[in-house]
Amino acid sequence: MKPTLHILAATDLSQPARHAVNRGFQLAAASGAHYTVLHALHLGPLHALRGLLGDRSAQVVRRLEAEAREALAGQLADSSHHHGVAASQQVQGGPPADVISASADAADADLLVVGARGEALLRHALLGSTASRLLRKSAARPVLMVKQPPHQPYRRVLIPVDFSPASTRALHLVQRLAPGAHLILLHVFHVPFEGRLSYAGVDEAAIHAYRRKWRGDALQHLHTLAASAGVAPGAYSVLVPHGDPAQQIITHEQEHSADLILIGKHGTELTEELLLGSVTRRVLNESACDVLVIPDPRRAELAPT
Repeated sequence: MKPTLHILAATDLSQPARHAVNRGFQLAAASGAHYTVLHALHLGPLHALRGLLGDRSAQVVRRLEAEAREALAGQLADSSHHHGVAASQQVQGGPPADVISASADAADADLLVVGARGEALLRHALLGSTASRLLRKSAARPVLMVKQPPHQPYRRVLIPVDFSPASTRALHLVQRLAPGAHLILLHVFHVPFEGRLSYAGVDEAAIHAYRRKWRGDALQHLHTLAASAGVAPGAYSVLVPHGDPAQQIITHEQEHSADLILIGKHGTELTEELLLGSVTRRVLNESACDVLVIPDPRRAELAPT
């Protein structure tokens, strides 16, 4: 990872987006990152009026851009949320998800920060919102979906672990963004062929022994992962429940008062609609805290643009 992180926050100048911008200031202060705040000015509806505006269309565009820059500067004027960080400001015209994604690529941003826009973040088909489109388009960059006002730095971070390359990447990133947080490493397991074992007549005691071994191996792997990522022994705890992954993640978010969940994209299909796995989609929908989506580096080069 680069010595200095670059965090890019996107705002549509709404109140939910303001929470995301303020969280970005907090993370930049904690990590020493360079921080950019971007407003994408969507001028698509104006094109339909060009015939009516005629020569005045260019003047209208300039006025809209000037108003957007003034509004962005006004939103960032309150230094009480800056934590000593000086943010770069950008206003660019175009469809928001496309502008944000292109700006992140141009700046080689390490993290995108956007507002989740309330409870209806993602619905089934994941269509419509800038946030959901950005999650699908950003194949190589983590995206932080901010749901809550940033009253304090992240204190308890829940990290579902599947031992993929994304798990190691998540641990390295969260230690830079939230260096004082306690990390809760969660691996939800389901014994392969467990149902078939019962059907084949394997007794319940043998199945329980199989579960205990599977859980013991997972616990050891979690401790090994934490050590390899340089996490101090007292800075993390481990959980290995048995059951449905999405349900266990939501349950432990509540039980352990997590204020951030880190989760991988984990999509198995490389179409834009299915690039997020079902567990990730459900966690995005049902969790109350902020969610940081970490892409799988093995799939980054294959994802659609």
